[in-house]
Amino acid sequence: MIYRHFNAPSHAFTQFSHDIIRHPRLSSDAVRLLTWQLSLPQGARECLSRTAERARIGSTSFVRAKRQLKEEGFVHERRVQGVNGYWFTQQLVSNVPLTADQAAKLLGREPVPVAAPPASSQVAPSHPEPAVGQPVPPPADGYPESDPAGDTSNLPPEAEEEAEEKEAAAVAVAVAVADSPRLEEGRALIGALPILSPVLRHIPPGMRDELARLATRWLDAGHTPTDIHAHILRGLPGAGTPVHRPGGLLRYLLRDVPPRELTPRPAPGISSRLSGTRECSGDHTQTTLFRPVGDETLCPRCVTD
Repeated sequence: MIYRHFNAPSHAFTQFSHDIIRHPRLSSDAVRLLTWQLSLPQGARECLSRTAERARIGSTSFVRAKRQLKEEGFVHERRVQGVNGYWFTQQLVSNVPLTADQAAKLLGREPVPVAAPPASSQVAPSHPEPAVGQPVPPPADGYPESDPAGDTSNLPPEAEEEAEEKEAAAVAVAVAVADSPRLEEGRALIGALPILSPVLRHIPPGMRDELARLATRWLDAGHTPTDIHAHILRGLPGAGTPVHRPGGLLRYLLRDVPPRELTPRPAPGISSRLSGTRECSGDHTQTTLFRPVGDETLCPRCVTD
C-alpha cells in the first residue's frame, strides 16, 4: 500500500497536464525534455539540444526522445532561409499536440532572422545553435516576439568560449578526416550531388574539399553513400523554393552525423552505382562523372581530346 504527501510550492512551479506525464508513447527522457522546456521562463530561447545537455540526456537518447515528441505533435521544426542566404532551423514546442498545419501557422508569425554571425568552416552558416521556438502557455497561442536584432560583433565571454571550443573541435575533425582512407570516396560523393537535384549544380568549387571532409565523417561512421544522398534530398526545400547558397545548405545538412542505427531507410530511386565516381574537372557544359583508375581528374574523353 502506498501513501502520498506533498506541499504545494509557493513559487517556481509549472502546471502540466496529466496527459503529458502519463503519455503511453513517450519515454521518460521525452517527458523530461518536454516538461523542462515548458518550465522555462516566458521568452526563453533555449534549444532542445541544450536542454538535453542540462538534463544529462545522452545524444542517442536525445535523438529518440525528440523523434517521439515530433511524432506525437509536441515538437515541430522547419528550415527557413534568411534574406542573406543563411539557413536557420526554427523549433516549436507546445504543451498540447499540434498538427503540421497548426504549427506552420504559428511558426509563420515568427520573423525570419536576417543574418548570422560568422562561422568557422565546419560550422553551419547560421548561429552555432539553431534559432528555436519557445514554450507555449495554455492555450497554444500568444508567442513572444523574437529577440531584437543587434550588433553581435562583441560576443559575451561565454559565447566567445563556445565559439573557440567549436573551432577547436572543427580543427580536430579536419585532422582526423585527413587520415581517413575514405576521403576520396567522400570527394566522389560530393561530385555526384549535382545529379541529385538542380539546386545542387552550383556548389562553389572552393567548398568541395570541405564538403568532402564532412561527407567522409558520415562514411567513417558507417553510413553508405545512398544513406547520405537520401539525407540530403530530405533536407532540400520544396519545389520552387530558391536556394541562394547550396554550399552553405550542404554544410548545414552534413554538420551532424547521427548514429548509423538511427538513420532512416534510404529514399528509393538513388542509385548506388554513383559510389566511386568522380566529377571531371575538364570543360563540360554540364556535370560529367567518370570512374577513375588512379588519381586522375579528367575523364577519358578529355584526356583523348
